[in-house]
Amino acid sequence: MNIEHLNFAFETQGSDGLPICGTLLEGAWIAGEGRMTPVLDKYRLAPVAHLAATSAAQIARMIDAAAQAHAKNPQSPYERGRILEEAARLIELRSEAFLAVMQAETGYTTSDCHNEIARCVQTLRLSAEEARRLSGEVVPVAGAPGQAARMAFTLRVPLGIVLAVTPFNAPLNTVAHKVGPALAAGNAVLLKPASQTPRTACLLAQCISEAGMPAGFLQVFHGGGEAVSTAMADPRVRFIAFTGSTEVGAKIQAQAGLRRTQMELGSIACTILCEDADLDYALPKVVAAAYRKAGQVCTSIQILLVEEGIRAAVTERLAEMVAALPHGDPAMPGCFTGPMISLADADRVERWIGDAVAMGGRLLAGGGREGAVVSPTLLSDVPIGANVSCREIFGPVMCIEGVSGIDQAIKRVNATPYGLASGIFTNRLDAALQASRRLDVGGVHINETSSSRVDLMPYGGTKESGFGREGPGAAIHEMTEERVISITLPPRVGGG
Repeated sequence: MNIEHLNFAFETQGSDGLPICGTLLEGAWIAGEGRMTPVLDKYRLAPVAHLAATSAAQIARMIDAAAQAHAKNPQSPYERGRILEEAARLIELRSEAFLAVMQAETGYTTSDCHNEIARCVQTLRLSAEEARRLSGEVVPVAGAPGQAARMAFTLRVPLGIVLAVTPFNAPLNTVAHKVGPALAAGNAVLLKPASQTPRTACLLAQCISEAGMPAGFLQVFHGGGEAVSTAMADPRVRFIAFTGSTEVGAKIQAQAGLRRTQMELGSIACTILCEDADLDYALPKVVAAAYRKAGQVCTSIQILLVEEGIRAAVTERLAEMVAALPHGDPAMPGCFTGPMISLADADRVERWIGDAVAMGGRLLAGGGREGAVVSPTLLSDVPIGANVSCREIFGPVMCIEGVSGIDQAIKRVNATPYGLASGIFTNRLDAALQASRRLDVGGVHINETSSSRVDLMPYGGTKESGFGREGPGAAIHEMTEERVISITLPPRVGGG
């Protein structure tokens, strides 16, 4: 499919013939009034579209529209669920259009794009289910002294306006994880997608709008940190859902003040291979978790902790597997790893690899770069002080580290400032239970990798990886308030 010839409601044509990605305001796609920047094909490093930033005045109008929509047009839980289900159906129908847009602006392989689309559909359907069953609970207030004539229950009520700030590395499913539960709860949403990958998010918003979402309930704006700050300056924005770096998350949290937030931030994800692990089962999962999406996933395996008894065998097998991974043009059949999100990021990863080798690390596979494509890279014996060992690399690089046992592995994981997720491969009950109890992370996956998320799971981290939880069931509770309702039955007058 030739992406240059696709026409979408959210785009107008520029003077150079390339589309200009628009702003969704009050139910209509309009041109942004701010600075124009190119959206690049990440493999060819050539523009495929332009992005016009949304002005401060347009953002102000957007918040007014969201507040009015939320106040005047409340939808029933059934209707919210119906709209989200219809949006999921439209996405399935347009999967080839999503593939064309996403592959160009992310550089993801065909397989990774199809997986992202399928997961987005599932996330919206889960959100639709949660919309219909959102409920409170009965409070046994009559059990308190003197309250025999009283009953109480709780309701979950929407907060009002949710601001969703989403990343480039999951430009469809992470957007669905923010937008889906927020809409399911009855909130109005302002979406600020990543500037590197705006068209995928806009196509999702177009599907939700076409599914019947009333004007004002979902609006899309573009820009950088200044645009986010402009939206947050209005106190009517009651909740901020953010996925991105720890540094940016800290700035958003500082501006949020007493408002509630959901922060999914940085990570140095580790997975542990115990001596009793089934390597035929574990190693293909390890390779997939380290190199899919060019390693640009918060839970991609950066550090593989291997018990010394199997380290030699693991090193030999992984070196062969990683060296054989096809990489390059993401549209190439069988391609496993495509380009990184930018040439600058690819250059940084290449430098970090070189620095690690210069410090004494062993290069077992990969290490090269061509344009924005970094070949899948496997390192061993990397000093702890090297960037690839102590900073989030967010690229197709995995480091093997030997450990004496489960205690040393847990200490290594917990020594990082992050705590998003970890995996452990073992058939020993004691090792599995120790990992579950002692790893200071948001998710521990036994006989799976750190990157084994299922979309209905609660998902989030600890420490500098943030707080709050994604997953429609968990997120919809975070994006609502609990309201207590009590009823006192007055004494019957006159008896009888």
